[in-house]
Amino acid sequence: MDNHETAAPTLEITTSRQMLSWLAEQRLAIALTTYQIGKLYFIGLKPDNGLSVFERSFNRCMGLCSTPNGLYMSSLYQVWRFENVFEAGQQQDGYDRLYVPQVGYTTGDLDIHDMAVDHDGRLVFVNTLFGCLATLSETHSFKPLWRPAFISKLAAEDRCHLNGLAMKDGQPAYVTAVSQSDVADGWREHRTSGGIVIDVKSNEIVCTGLSMPHSPRWYNGRLWLLNSGTGDFGYVDLETGRFEPLCFCPGYMRGLSFHGDFALVGLSKPRQNKTFSGLALDVNLKSRNAEARCGVQVIDLRTGDAVHWLRMEGVVEELYDVVALPHVRRPMALGFKTDEIRRVLSIET
Repeated sequence: MDNHETAAPTLEITTSRQMLSWLAEQRLAIALTTYQIGKLYFIGLKPDNGLSVFERSFNRCMGLCSTPNGLYMSSLYQVWRFENVFEAGQQQDGYDRLYVPQVGYTTGDLDIHDMAVDHDGRLVFVNTLFGCLATLSETHSFKPLWRPAFISKLAAEDRCHLNGLAMKDGQPAYVTAVSQSDVADGWREHRTSGGIVIDVKSNEIVCTGLSMPHSPRWYNGRLWLLNSGTGDFGYVDLETGRFEPLCFCPGYMRGLSFHGDFALVGLSKPRQNKTFSGLALDVNLKSRNAEARCGVQVIDLRTGDAVHWLRMEGVVEELYDVVALPHVRRPMALGFKTDEIRRVLSIET
C-alpha cells in the first residue's frame, strides 16, 4: 500500500452505501482542504472501485479552486498553483492526475479564504485580513481589486470578515461577509444575524440578516450560499433579498461545489470557542437530536435530500474548501516533505 494512501492512522473515513458508486457514475473526484491540521485531501476511486484517499501537508491550507488543468490553493503565507503533468489517458499506479506545485507566490498571512479564476485566467481571492478582493502581484503581497463601500480604508484588521466569492460570467459577482463592521475585528459581535451578501458591481447589499454566511456560488441561474451559523443551505432570491433555505446540514458548513443536479457541501465540527458559541446551529442540531459532523454532504438540488455523504472522524474536525473535479477518477499531488518532488520531471511539448 502506498504510504500516502491514508493520512495519520487516527483519521477514519466512512461513506454512505452509494457514495462510491455515485462518484464512479458521475466520473468525479473531490479535493478538500483542512487548515486545522494543514492537509490537502483528494478523494477518488481505486481500480477496484474502493475509496482512494490521498493527502499532502501544507501549512494552514484553505482556499481552493480549479483551473482547466490544475488547482490554486492558499496556505499560511503563500498561494500555490498546481499543474497536472499527466497527459490525457496517462496513468501511474492507478492515478490519473498528478498535481505538481508549479508556482508559489509569497503573499504574507492575508487569511485568504475563497478563490476563483476569472475569464482572463487571473486568480481573484478574498483577502479576509484586509477586507477586500485581490489578485496576485509579481512584486508585492497582493494587488487590491475591490472593497465593500462601508470599509473606509485598507487595513490589516479583519474588520467585517469578508470570506466568500461567487463568480458569474467569469467575473466576481457576489461576496459574503459576517458583518458590516468598519473597526478591527468588529465582525465578532455580529455573528448571529449581521451576515450580508454584496453585489460586487453595484456595491449594494442584496441580502442581510444572515448568520456567518460562507461559500456563495452562482449556479444554474441562482445565487446559492451556506448560512453556516444556522446550518441552512439555500439560495438568495435576488428580487426579494430573502434567503430561501433548501435543507439543513448537520455541521458548520464551509466549502460548496456543484456537479450536475448535485451540491457538495463541506461540514465541520464547530470549535468550542467564542466564535462558534451561541449560534442557532447549536439549537437546530439539538432540536433534531443530532451531533455536528465533519465531512461532505451530497445534496440533490431537485429535492433538498442529502443523498450521499462522506464522514471524517478522528484527527480531522474542520474542512474549509470542497472542489468537485469532473472527469477525474483518482488524483494525487506532490508536496514538499518527501523526495519525490526532486524526481518528477516533465517536458513541455
